[in-house]
Amino acid sequence: MATRALILLEGHRSVGLSYMKAAQRLGLHPITLSGDPTQYDYLAAESLEAILVDTDDLDSLIRECSRLRATYDIAGITGFSGLDESIYATVGKLCWHFDLPGPNPASIEQCCDKFTQRQLLAAAGVPMPAYRLATNATEVESAATEIGLPVIVKPAIGSGSCGVRLCRNVDELAKHTAYLLAGETTWGSSSRILIEEFAQGPQYSADTMGNEVIAVGAADFDCPPQFVVRGSIFPALLTDDEHKCIADVSLSCLRALDLAWGPANIEFRWTERGPVVIEVNPRLPGWTTPRLIKLAYGIDLIAEHLKLVIGEEWDLRRRHSQTAAARFLIPEGDGVLDWIEGDSLAVAIPGVAEVKVYVEPSTPIVRKGDFRDTMGHVIAASPSHAETEAILQCALDLIGWSITPFPTLGEQKQSAAPHLAAPGQVTPVNG
Repeated sequence: MATRALILLEGHRSVGLSYMKAAQRLGLHPITLSGDPTQYDYLAAESLEAILVDTDDLDSLIRECSRLRATYDIAGITGFSGLDESIYATVGKLCWHFDLPGPNPASIEQCCDKFTQRQLLAAAGVPMPAYRLATNATEVESAATEIGLPVIVKPAIGSGSCGVRLCRNVDELAKHTAYLLAGETTWGSSSRILIEEFAQGPQYSADTMGNEVIAVGAADFDCPPQFVVRGSIFPALLTDDEHKCIADVSLSCLRALDLAWGPANIEFRWTERGPVVIEVNPRLPGWTTPRLIKLAYGIDLIAEHLKLVIGEEWDLRRRHSQTAAARFLIPEGDGVLDWIEGDSLAVAIPGVAEVKVYVEPSTPIVRKGDFRDTMGHVIAASPSHAETEAILQCALDLIGWSITPFPTLGEQKQSAAPHLAAPGQVTPVNG
């Protein structure tokens, strides 16, 4: 009998290994197809099978999967995205080709285009910030004038807050527009730019699977005018009516975008007129969210997603109720990391579920104003919000680092004073 295999397109820095482990627990042999398997450290560390293939070439992927079918029983296909969410549409196309469970690729593609997504949501009456599409500097300036400064300016395609900036005046608007049009971004030049009203208020997110809202969490951000996530917490501190309002809007988004299959993540800001949708992501969120939801409710989103991928029955019932929170370690300046320590002390605190450091000493730290700025995270869980926040803060107080700034022209290299991380508590604000 052939071994059942799970095909994964590309990998993921934060949840890739969790998917591998979950696949193995389900009796599957995970195989990663990637344009550069070496970028995912866990593949070599865990001796996991990986095959070099151009994941932007659908025909090449079909040929490779057909070749693998001669050896394996391919139970399902899924994948990840770093900065290019088109990989999810490719997953859908492969699933359709091989008659396997998967997302509708057309739905994924229209959702990944943020302007098209806005149009579909607006047509369905979903509450959103005002928005405009621009293709040059003149159009950006005109759109910002119509909406009114400050505005959010971002690429029409992208993820992880890359290229997203709050522009508070004409100078910032011109500078960021030039940056996007010049192609000084990971995804290259973008002539399609979204200008959006700055929706002010606490941030929340809803995580869904199929047509079910699984959890609603809160997040906060640091380093304005960029948007670097500082921390998140589940469940969000909401009244029953507020929670129902977010859940109802979330389901409206799924219907408007035809996202009835698989996981999705919907971001909100709670404004004076209630929750407005910032973005719908047609995928399971990365980073700490799956871990937080498992700690808070006992629901393993990754395992349940894989059950859906291979056509098995899933189970989204809550096993327990706790408060789980994460805080990210964010550098306050650029330079070379001298040292980072205290993680082994922090993880020993009762209630701390996980401490991870992503960087090693001597690593150059160059802030980009998005998710890539984080140097690590701490996760804590307990029966209450207050206790979880207290545990998290105790752990954070034990972690410190030192960064030596890059030398400037004509100056001697100066040693940075040790920086003790004290990012503060995760305290979401009610709408």
